Amino acid sequence: MGVVVPVLLAVFAALSNALATVLQRRAALTVPQSDRFRPGLVLDLLRRPVWVAGIVAVIAAGAGQAAALATGPLALVQPLFVLELPLALLIASLASRRRLPVALWRAVAAVVLGLGVAMAAASPSGNRTHVPLDRWLPALAAAVAAVVLLAAAGSRRPPGRARAGCFGAATALCYALTAALMKSAVLVLTDHGIGAFLTTWQTYAFAATGICALLMLEHAMQGGPLVASQPALTLGDATVSVALGVLLYEEDLRAGWWLVPQLLGVALICAGVLSLARIPPDAEGRTLPAGAV
Repeated sequence: MGVVVPVLLAVFAALSNALATVLQRRAALTVPQSDRFRPGLVLDLLRRPVWVAGIVAVIAAGAGQAAALATGPLALVQPLFVLELPLALLIASLASRRRLPVALWRAVAAVVLGLGVAMAAASPSGNRTHVPLDRWLPALAAAVAAVVLLAAAGSRRPPGRARAGCFGAATALCYALTAALMKSAVLVLTDHGIGAFLTTWQTYAFAATGICALLMLEHAMQGGPLVASQPALTLGDATVSVALGVLLYEEDLRAGWWLVPQLLGVALICAGVLSLARIPPDAEGRTLPAGAV
């Protein structure tokens, strides 16, 4: 019972994020496009009920993620967001009333099966409610340094796989760090109330890393093909989140012979994510399953 609630909340958050992606993409295709930054874009989108619905889905996803992190281990909750990619593809397919290719169904099945096997074998446990500052400082320093180095490396490369991969990895680090900080801030909220939540440093730190994640994501999407950025983002977020869960919150993963099914599950997830990222563009130059999004 202790694992069921955070799992359901995390799946709900992943589903809400996937729905938000589909709705916001559909709304973005209905407004005038421009090659330059246009502040009026938000005003145009606010007039689209579909875009507003997408924002509601984003808020619901954030609430679900916060609740999941407050009730379950970071190493359990965050990897479940791997489901966001296949869920977005499935929702897009239903919205466009187009059938997904058999190969894509196989990739989705590999991700879901691999995630189930890996999580069941690892069985993350432990839910430390307080992380002292001396544990945070090395993790924050290492993460910030890695993001800066990846962003700098990506900026020095021309548009292509290397650039997209660097920014995708930087985005993954920011997402994982945001989740770790959010977990700490939400635990402060549940234990000490709104006043403590608004005065603890973790609240403002996870807001800052969340903004950084969005900036890195934008550069990753513009930097090169999806096949380069998406695997680094999807798999990197899960991997770094598990590491932070173990190092910061002292969460435990099963070892011994359990490592065999864990590695098998990870291999299936990697194969599925790579297959999904390699979906060929359709005649209009858009990703096939998201053609109507």
